[in-house]
Amino acid sequence: MTGKITAEEFRKNKPAKYRNVKAEIDGIKFDSIKEGRRYFKLKILKMAGEITDIELQPRFDIIVNGKFCGFYKADFRITWKTGNVTIEDAKGMKTTVYSLKKKLIEAIYGITIVEV
Repeated sequence: MTGKITAEEFRKNKPAKYRNVKAEIDGIKFDSIKEGRRYFKLKILKMAGEITDIELQPRFDIIVNGKFCGFYKADFRITWKTGNVTIEDAKGMKTTVYSLKKKLIEAIYGITIVEV
């Protein structure tokens, strides 16, 4: 055995860029354990009647001066029984790209993204 591995084996065994570990809850795959835990807590709040709806990965287009510049996907859009809507992102590592997209989305849509 030469000790060499194929490119496919390398990709399968390569650690995630930010050391996040993927999680699966109720057959739903999450990018991190933190995001999965947050979903589980939100699910409990929904069963308790505090939340009426949980939307996973809502997409927000970034359009400036009529030109599409990209998009941002949040982790959750939560509708509370009060009617309030919260946009949440389970963040472990805040990159500069994320920070810029967050500012753009908050300015364009007039919303606040809550980091949990």
